[in-house]
Amino acid sequence: MYWSPGSGAHEIQGGIRTKWVELGWETGAGYPTTDESTPPDGIGRYNHFTNHTSIYWSPATGPHAVVGTIRDTWASLGWEKSRLGYPSSDEYSIPGGRRSDFQHGYITWTSANNTTQVTYT
Repeated sequence: MYWSPGSGAHEIQGGIRTKWVELGWETGAGYPTTDESTPPDGIGRYNHFTNHTSIYWSPATGPHAVVGTIRDTWASLGWEKSRLGYPSSDEYSIPGGRRSDFQHGYITWTSANNTTQVTYT
């Protein structure tokens, strides 16, 4: 259980907690804004955090963080229920921006124009 004045008290467990620790606790992803919960598809788990970060876990992919504009794009598509499925990587640097991989594609963010592109595989 973790608490902050702005987000209240929320539970984090297992792989999601381990990923949160890897990211630097509250100085990385921020404080949790949700309890660890089961998403609508009933398969995985997730927590949302104050620093515009979500950590999603599924048995097939393990825990991965989705951040910022890439997170916003994935959310607009329907999170894990979208055609992309669950994240299969943390966000990482690519020339000119950032990328997050998902079970069925990826989202890239281009820094030059602050846009995202969804690619299905």
